[in-house]
Amino acid sequence: MLQFLWLAGVSMFVPALFAGVTGDFLTGRTFLYSGILTLIFATLVTIATQDTPSARMGTLQQSLFALFAALTILPAILAIPFAESLQTTSFVNAYLEMVSALTTTGLDLWEDPARLPDALHLWRGMVAWSGGLMMWIAAVAVFAPLSLGGFEVTARSGFADHTRGTPAAAQIDPARRWKRAARMLTPIYAGLTFALWIMLAVMGDAPLAALIHAMSVMSTSGISQIGGIENAQSGLGGEIVIFLFLLFALSRQTFSADIGATSRDQIWQDPEFRFGVMFVFAIPLLLFLRHWLGAFEVNEEENIFAALRALWGAIFTVLSFMTTTGFQSVDWQTSQSWSGLGTPGVLLMGLAVIGGGVATTAGGVKLLRVFALYLQGLREMERLVHPNSVSGSGRRDRRIRRKGAVIAWVFFMLFALSLTVVTFLLTFAGSSFEEAVLLAVSTLSTTGPLVQAAAENPVELLSLSLAGKLILCASMVTGRLETLVIIALLTPDLWRN
Repeated sequence: MLQFLWLAGVSMFVPALFAGVTGDFLTGRTFLYSGILTLIFATLVTIATQDTPSARMGTLQQSLFALFAALTILPAILAIPFAESLQTTSFVNAYLEMVSALTTTGLDLWEDPARLPDALHLWRGMVAWSGGLMMWIAAVAVFAPLSLGGFEVTARSGFADHTRGTPAAAQIDPARRWKRAARMLTPIYAGLTFALWIMLAVMGDAPLAALIHAMSVMSTSGISQIGGIENAQSGLGGEIVIFLFLLFALSRQTFSADIGATSRDQIWQDPEFRFGVMFVFAIPLLLFLRHWLGAFEVNEEENIFAALRALWGAIFTVLSFMTTTGFQSVDWQTSQSWSGLGTPGVLLMGLAVIGGGVATTAGGVKLLRVFALYLQGLREMERLVHPNSVSGSGRRDRRIRRKGAVIAWVFFMLFALSLTVVTFLLTFAGSSFEEAVLLAVSTLSTTGPLVQAAAENPVELLSLSLAGKLILCASMVTGRLETLVIIALLTPDLWRN
């Protein structure tokens, strides 16, 4: 937790410097003073806890608790300069904004992006970018050795092992795991962000907008300074580049083969990536063909270019929402008109629930768990026709289909239970049932832009009650950490080892 506090204090000097250069001296002073006070506080805490067990990550369980504390306590510190700079909002709204950013949810609290100074937009993007990096590192350093966060599907141990004791791999020094994972992933994460930033800027985006979009894509937060990439100047070229970088959220194998997964020679051999690509192209193709099946008419002249624009708009938006980023293509409206869809809320919510790859910044149920249930479903249908048949799948697929499918089903039920509880609580906090379901799916899948994109009438988040906002915060933390991790935190057997 102390490491996160030090990083938060240092990070505040970046928007302070940016605000000073752009002439926003009030915001600059606020971030400067907040950064200094945060570093002083971190220094005092470091001195007070020096050479104590709490100052070190002695076990992976303590690392897990530190991660939980970072997602719940750290946003309160990050919200101080945000609330003081804006001055027209409450601290609760600022805290909700920071939880949304740190969990890479990216809820759009402000209907008019111009209400926020550029320095605050930069701060939102930085917090989300840091939250994505933190979850990348945590996946390697904490979730993989504990067989959590999606790694339990391919783990050789069973689900009961999570409640009986700590896996042998978890006994390795967690501090070394954090450092090793940080050294391995930070250069990749920062390098990809920098490359995307330069590409978007070259294609015409303003430097700040390009930077925020680059950080949002890599963290899958969907945060934008200009209300979405459909308003960007880079146009189709920018969308194509972003599409390519969103593929990194489909599988951990796209950026590293050494983070708890079995090494493979080619990315196409990874079931997560293949399964994700199938969704990305199958769903848009169905929407594309629906134009002729339903004999829908579009306002513009039907030609090959209009058809290709409709197809591209669907492909980009499907990938964006499945990776829980939530950006919409500029041609998404064309795609809706082409296929005859009104407000495709159910489709977008379903994609967000599926989510991206394990050990990526994407949220949702995760593709590997869905793939395990898919394999088990195929096998059950085979047995209906041939009850005594023997599966010819390989050893890896058999393990995923057997124990992996059981654990995936347990997680899916826990996700559904969490969705029910959050919806129930939000209705008691004053939201309508439709709004409550949409907010629950958006926060548990960490797909904040879904609130505006999937609703017929966009939800005004700032008008929610205090209880409703706190429920959203708890739901976002639960969705980011996942329910199995929360259960692991509450399991006494893990803390006895």
